[in-house]
Amino acid sequence: MEWEFNSYYTLIAATAVLLSGKWLVGKIRFLRDFNIPEPVAGGLIAAMILFALHQFYGVSFKFEKPLQDAFMLIFFTSIGLSADFSRLKAGGLPLVVFTVVVGIFIAVQNLVGVGLASAFGLEPMIGLLTGSIALTGGHGTAGAWGATMEKLGIVGATGLGIASATFGLVFGGIIGGPVARRLINKQGRKPTNAETLSAGTNDDNTDDVFEKAVRPRLITADSAIETLAMFAASIAFGQIMDTIDSTYFPGWMNLPKFVWCLFGGVVLRNILTSAFKMNMFDRAIDVFGNASLSLFLAMALLNLKLWELTDLAGPVTVILLVQTVVMMVYATFVTYVFMGRDYDSAVLAAGHCGFGLGATPTAVANMQSITNTFGPSHKAFLIVPMVGAFFVDIINAVILSGFLNFLK
Repeated sequence: MEWEFNSYYTLIAATAVLLSGKWLVGKIRFLRDFNIPEPVAGGLIAAMILFALHQFYGVSFKFEKPLQDAFMLIFFTSIGLSADFSRLKAGGLPLVVFTVVVGIFIAVQNLVGVGLASAFGLEPMIGLLTGSIALTGGHGTAGAWGATMEKLGIVGATGLGIASATFGLVFGGIIGGPVARRLINKQGRKPTNAETLSAGTNDDNTDDVFEKAVRPRLITADSAIETLAMFAASIAFGQIMDTIDSTYFPGWMNLPKFVWCLFGGVVLRNILTSAFKMNMFDRAIDVFGNASLSLFLAMALLNLKLWELTDLAGPVTVILLVQTVVMMVYATFVTYVFMGRDYDSAVLAAGHCGFGLGATPTAVANMQSITNTFGPSHKAFLIVPMVGAFFVDIINAVILSGFLNFLK
């Protein structure tokens, strides 16, 4: 028996998950100490309740997926609308270094996946599904490459890829906080009190978009409407370009829709600010982006069917667990070290865990959970959203094409 929730009830359920997650993090010290994001805390509890209902009563639940996708597109668009070219130039060498570090990890992730799949006697291409296709790539990439794999004879590749991506989304949100917390504790940095975090920040400052999600923002109805118009224009651009991309360039380009929405936001913002000298409503962009991030993660975890993960073969589960350990080790000894061994690099390590296993929204949530405790990290919030949402998809596509051609 399947209970289907329309968009209204899906939204109600997602907000309930977020409120329960906030309550859990506030009451359970373990969750606070390890900086587990509120949507992950509430979402995992909801997923376990749904799993119990399925196991004991045979009930499954279907939540409105297009609504989840819509909030994902709004979140990525908000990153684009926040990306002033002057801020991107400010990223400088650290942006380049982090992009290289991420690119090397994608290759490592696929080598680990292919190597372990071969060791277990599985088709080596399954190693790519449990590598950067599902983990760094996420659900969208898993669905796209899964169809390609099935054409090459890998039965059930799409389902396996999506299940692996779900595993990564959860564990990416779980390990990021503890990895960064351990690195920060070694530095001797102490938590910053809530009053200091929320006080003394210029409301018009664009450098802290997504960085201080709990800080009040002053927005008006007019600014909200104008901001929604920019979101609509960027998402419409993403829809048009996604159609052109998939129709005319299916073989070598075919970027996910959210990348085009992000790119549309970047172009729109910089045209409006440079050519028309428009003052951007970064406060409104910030509010919509953070709310969409939380709702997307809550809905993604509501759609987490734990009973499908139990169907994963033992070897595949082992591969995913090893990939989780590899991510933790790489973030600790490579990402953290090469990015400077300071507080910013620890926050970057948390972000890398988020999109290295899960998705960019998970990375931002990981970093927010750290900065809400230990203070701001402008460097991390400048670098991670652009690399995780844009550059990583291009790098991943190139590396995966190379691996696939070699394995064929």
